[in-house]
Amino acid sequence: MARARVKPEVMSPVGGHAQLRAAVEAGADAVFFGVNAPAGDARGFHARAKVGFSAEELPDLMRGLHERGVLGFVTFNVLVFDRELRQAERQIMHLAESGVDALIVQDHGVARLIHEIAPELPIHGSTQMSITSAEGAELARRFGASRVVLGRELSLLDIERIAKATDVELETFVHGALCVSYSGQCFSSEAWGGRSANRGQCAQACRLPYELFVDGLHRDLGDARYLLSPGDLYALHQVPELVRIGVDCLKIEGRYKDAEFVALTTAAYRKAVDEAWAGLPLSVTAQEERDLEQVYSRGLGPHFMSGTNHQTVVRGRAPRHRGVRVGTVRGVTERGVLVELSEAVKPGDGLVFDPANWRAPQGREEGGFLYGLWLGGRQLDHEGRPGQTYELRFGRGAVDGSRVREGDPVWRTQDPGLNARVKPLVDSADPVYTRPVTAHFVGHVGETPTLTLTDEQGRAVTVSADAPLSAARNRALDGAGLQEQLGKLGGTGYHLAGLTVDLRGEGFLPVSALNALRRAATEALTQVRGQRPERQIAPRLDDALRAALSQQIGQEMNLESAAPTDAKPRLHALVRTPEQLEAALAERPDSITLDYLELYGLKPSVERVKAAGIPVRVASPRILKPTEQNLEKFLLSLGAEVLVRSGGLLEGLQDAPDLPPLTGDFSLNAANVLTTRALLDLNLRRVTPTHDLNAQQVTELAGLVGPERLEVIAYQHLPVFHTEHCVFCRFLSEGTDYTSCGHPCESHRVALRDERGVLHPVMADVGCRNTVFEGRPQVAGLHLPDWLAAGLRDFRLEFVHETPEQVRAVIAAHRAFLNGESDVTDLVEALEAVADQGVTGGSLFVPHDFGTLDALPMLS
Repeated sequence: MARARVKPEVMSPVGGHAQLRAAVEAGADAVFFGVNAPAGDARGFHARAKVGFSAEELPDLMRGLHERGVLGFVTFNVLVFDRELRQAERQIMHLAESGVDALIVQDHGVARLIHEIAPELPIHGSTQMSITSAEGAELARRFGASRVVLGRELSLLDIERIAKATDVELETFVHGALCVSYSGQCFSSEAWGGRSANRGQCAQACRLPYELFVDGLHRDLGDARYLLSPGDLYALHQVPELVRIGVDCLKIEGRYKDAEFVALTTAAYRKAVDEAWAGLPLSVTAQEERDLEQVYSRGLGPHFMSGTNHQTVVRGRAPRHRGVRVGTVRGVTERGVLVELSEAVKPGDGLVFDPANWRAPQGREEGGFLYGLWLGGRQLDHEGRPGQTYELRFGRGAVDGSRVREGDPVWRTQDPGLNARVKPLVDSADPVYTRPVTAHFVGHVGETPTLTLTDEQGRAVTVSADAPLSAARNRALDGAGLQEQLGKLGGTGYHLAGLTVDLRGEGFLPVSALNALRRAATEALTQVRGQRPERQIAPRLDDALRAALSQQIGQEMNLESAAPTDAKPRLHALVRTPEQLEAALAERPDSITLDYLELYGLKPSVERVKAAGIPVRVASPRILKPTEQNLEKFLLSLGAEVLVRSGGLLEGLQDAPDLPPLTGDFSLNAANVLTTRALLDLNLRRVTPTHDLNAQQVTELAGLVGPERLEVIAYQHLPVFHTEHCVFCRFLSEGTDYTSCGHPCESHRVALRDERGVLHPVMADVGCRNTVFEGRPQVAGLHLPDWLAAGLRDFRLEFVHETPEQVRAVIAAHRAFLNGESDVTDLVEALEAVADQGVTGGSLFVPHDFGTLDALPMLS
């Protein structure tokens, strides 16, 4: 598809008013931020719960942004539960009325609802939609999105392939923190703390230390403890390529960052985009790059954008801000620390001694503000220079020398000089970054002069002077004089980019009158820019719910897979090895799903299941990149049903002939009736709800969409992380990707042990992506009676590292319960006896005060 070449927007993160001002003055074209819940609502719907603006101040905030020529995009990027749809509708209407320029949305059903409520309000598909292909972008467009935020794991080549295959607007991250897991596919917070990352409550479990176990044995990794903590993205040098490719927006991550971070990063990418658009080389200086690293960095790099290198994404030494490395410890003195400098340091700098290579207890690090530098027993009156070894001294008690070792890296985490350099962008009373306007002055002697100002968007205002232009007695008006006076736009947020004049006769206008004309024109233009867009806005939730519920009622009797509430429950076993398959075949579940690491064993295993007379499914990967779309043809060629885990694959299958039965998996993030119903309409027979729902919410969803349309998971190891970062390649090889790693994933079992001592299995998929699974199986035994009473009949059992004996025992225990041969207590005890590390209720846990569903009308 032909893409219109546009100059990319620079979009900055905003967590508060200081960051908002910093972004505007540094030259952001757009900012993104969350809006907190208005009075009376329980929550806002954005993924950074600790920051954001109030709903009440939003109209004034948007007017101020528009006056300065900046777009305001609001994050509505969480999954929305059925109980919250009323609140969501009210807040969507308020956001649309307040003049926001777009909503950034994760939930597909909510995206469609927004489009129905306010058709003229742009929708941007959030990175939490896990969009990594043109098909994924087209799926988002199907639900109303005009732009999508691509996954941060894509390379420049991937982005270019997507840009050539779709005309949906593309936005990509260029700077800031990387999640180790694909956004929208992380359930660690949900599994370990009851806090959903898909609901804005990430607990940052990826930043914790882990130990590596290989084939059951502990593997010493030296100074690498933080095995899932990536460095930060820095793609300034990739900006020219992104401009060439035709990406529409470059996005900086960091709504929790301070104003200095926002100002420096925005200014850097503003300059880079301007230069690339003008065909100029990147002119970033070494000092500017150091400042970007200094203001916040866990180690900067282009990472996946420059291509896969698993040795660089996760270093593993530390999970927090490091800043700039300034030297190496060479010894400890009675009063200080001897450091060989690699960068200049000065008194007042904040330094930290990195202890990762000897494992400081609890990760505590020594450091403080530098008091002074000594050389040869004398204190210096100047900064320390690279290449020299100095004695660094700190305030009394700030640094315990016994905990500093020779060879420790030294980092500068704070630089007072940086604060001085960024101060103009943060504290200036007048506008720093200005937008271009062109002026046209008409001055005919005897007629009232006029001034027209036009902004970069083509909006124009014309104002007239108070009196006609009189004949000049001395110096007449001319272009040079008008340029000088009309160009005095200080304090307005504009600069004069061009002037045309239409002069007739030798006219005269006092400077005061010309200044008044200029002020009136700028005020009028500012007022026009700040006007709210006119939009048609109307509540549509009742219509959407009525449509969803009527579809369920209308199709219930005609659906082949529909099951009356007294139908026999069905067990679906998912296995990941041929050995597990043999065990499952012996227990004869109602279907078997194959989820294999490599593709070569799939076809014979499919035939093996068919020969046993058992329905067979194959599981798709959760992520498909542009070069992996042929996998769709391969899966269809197997003649099996498909468990669809990728939104892009689901879109790609819509036009495929002779579709086999399709089931949508948890990774499609169906959290409410609107999304579930919409996914079911895309040729899915059943859908597995997202793991963000607890057991009662699953029951309630079954009542809204029909229990026969859901397949629930009764036994599994929750997939806590799903990541492009390959633990096998990084820590079991010296290779950079699958071409040079030697494929240790095919010959070794790997697990990560957390600080509680629980071992979490790691498995790779066909695309070399890793999934870290919760070590304890999550069991739904206590909730099965309620699920059965609600009419649910399709239950899945998923296995990871279980032995064949454990597979058989788990299937047999569930069958015994479902056949009425045992009760809930027997089932849970049987599963506990099988589990090596105990079991958990995990994401299915229902709080005691959860109540019942009362937020939705039961429409007839």
